[in-house]
Amino acid sequence: MGVEERIAELGLVLPQPAAPVATYVPYVLADGLLHISGQIPFDADGSLVKGIVGAGLDTARGRYAAERCALGIVAQVKAALGGNFGRVERFVKLGVFVACTADFTEQPEVANGASDLVVALFGDAGRHARSAVGVSSLPRGVAVEVDAIVQLR
Repeated sequence: MGVEERIAELGLVLPQPAAPVATYVPYVLADGLLHISGQIPFDADGSLVKGIVGAGLDTARGRYAAERCALGIVAQVKAALGGNFGRVERFVKLGVFVACTADFTEQPEVANGASDLVVALFGDAGRHARSAVGVSSLPRGVAVEVDAIVQLR
């Protein structure tokens, strides 16, 4: 089963890749590695998943936001590779940034929203190294931002 079939099986819809809102590009291909710029969480209706985890948002909602960021990463991978997910050798690393209170310590559980989705879609090729970092704020007031490095065939 391919990535697009897995997305449909999970009841998800791959969004259009988000366009940059500042002076950067959505991805860079360098030496067989695809670097995906940070993706923010767009809900299925196109609205942003905003807030601070630990103050208004719980861990489950943060996890959902991380999953939505991962969908954005997959959309950027598809755009970068002209739809050919077969070129993905493996996900090397995800960087997960969680807007949270100073005393919030469940960043890994939030980050699992992104990690679990990537593994569900890409299988063993989706297993990756990861950082899960708490920050005081993120662009546009979103709850989570995720970037990625993907090795290509």
